[in-house]
Amino acid sequence: ASSWQDGFFGESSVTIKGHTYDLTEAGSSDRRLALGRPVLPPAPQRRLSTDSAEGKVDYDNYEQCLLKRCELELANECAHTPNILTLIGHTGVAMMIFESGMHFDFEQAKSVGGWACAVALLGTILPLVTGLGVVMAFGFDFENGFAAGTALAPTSVGIALRLLHEAKSLQTFFGQAIITAAFVDDILSLILYNILFSLQGDMTFMTFLPLILGIVFMIIAAGPGAQLAPKALAKAFELIPEYKGGSKLTTHHEALFMIMVVVLVAYAQITHLCGTHLWGCFIAGMCFAMWKEAHHVWVRQTKRLTVWMIRVFFAATVAFAIPVSDLLSWEAFLKGAVLGIGPCILTKVCCAFFMGDARFVIGWAMVGRAEFAYLIAQMAAASNMMEPFVFSIVIWALLWATVFAPFIFRAVLARYIRKKASELGADEETRSRADSLENPEPNFQRSSLSTGHLPDLYDEEQVQARRLEKVKNASTKEENKELSARIQVMTEKEKDLKAQVKALEELLQNQGDLRVDNDGATASPEASPTVIGSAEGSPDAIGDDDNDTVKV
Repeated sequence: ASSWQDGFFGESSVTIKGHTYDLTEAGSSDRRLALGRPVLPPAPQRRLSTDSAEGKVDYDNYEQCLLKRCELELANECAHTPNILTLIGHTGVAMMIFESGMHFDFEQAKSVGGWACAVALLGTILPLVTGLGVVMAFGFDFENGFAAGTALAPTSVGIALRLLHEAKSLQTFFGQAIITAAFVDDILSLILYNILFSLQGDMTFMTFLPLILGIVFMIIAAGPGAQLAPKALAKAFELIPEYKGGSKLTTHHEALFMIMVVVLVAYAQITHLCGTHLWGCFIAGMCFAMWKEAHHVWVRQTKRLTVWMIRVFFAATVAFAIPVSDLLSWEAFLKGAVLGIGPCILTKVCCAFFMGDARFVIGWAMVGRAEFAYLIAQMAAASNMMEPFVFSIVIWALLWATVFAPFIFRAVLARYIRKKASELGADEETRSRADSLENPEPNFQRSSLSTGHLPDLYDEEQVQARRLEKVKNASTKEENKELSARIQVMTEKEKDLKAQVKALEELLQNQGDLRVDNDGATASPEASPTVIGSAEGSPDAIGDDDNDTVKV
């Protein structure tokens, strides 16, 4: 029998990319190359004594075996010991998923839960099944197809939330259905993500036990946890004295932020033992969904940090992992177009066919993709579950949805709002909102659209309240100014009236004095008579010799 140094196939040497490896006894001590003799790292011991099929893969030759072994070792090292850029990028994704969980609305889930869950279920299963079928039709195996379908399943809740909030349609039935379905879709995608990385090796009950425990933990921590969190936080804040009551960042805000960080790390570690830390990040966010200021405090403290982490994720994690030569090939582009238009876009558009006239609005809202989908693709490629060419095809497919979905959803939403406005005879404000969606004005201010964060609804409510208060104060000032002007006018009129009254009083006083004087003159015998008449001898003479009557 030949020794193991002769290789699995009995070769005494193997040539890889023009270099010959010496596998004989003479070359086994230091494992050097026959040409140039650079040092080759010691080969791991091959253990073939067990009857288990775990870890065993059949290869056609020793060259392929050695190359695949090196790729597996590299993938494992990258997965377990990531470089600093990968660590920063994955931390940013975890923080964004935590932020998404804080937007989950339990009241909306109660009102539209059944329909939204049906939309989310179809929106998860259809991309998975069709993506699996298309990738296998391209000639790849089941593992590549399942990984590709899993990467196509998640929905970006951020795009739909921003546009619905911009159109002031979050509280409508279709708006609540979209947001709830998107969140449930993310939960199902997290479960699917966990299943994907549980498929490595032999499948037994222990393979799915962590998944089951993770679901149980989510049921216990998310629902009851979100109900109890406000009461627990209120009790905690009663015990914590407030030293910065008048500042924007109070002592209670600082305590709330520290509590959120602790819960995020703890839940991420728990679900990491169940398969993936991202699951715990989303559940931790759901626990603070019913505390009104939680998202506002989190965004104020992490918005700049998270923005740069997400940029590092896309630039230095996903982009660095893309095989550029495969990505820029016509074959990858065309197959990516097929995968993108079909399993990635059309399956999401058709997942709400039973939702009445809002089916296309809900369907296009589910098309958007964000960092989670790219994370699944990158992790599957790093774990050697997705070949580089398949990874390139999936990136092209996700780009189709990422680029075109927001524009089409904006147009469909505006058309639907205008249609409903005309049917219900709505006011001009509703029609103007639809027009603003189709023809958005350029806004160069930093907002959630430019930073990547979800809308800070609490902050926007406060801003709106301050704006209304400012308008109210301005209106009050205008009213006060008008009243002051009217009071001034009335004061001037009052002065004029007083002057007129005084003049009249003086006139009356003068007339009264004159009457008194005239009465005295008539009664006095020495007073000379006053005659009003014509010349002597005329017929109008008032006084004459016979009558001494005098008219004054």
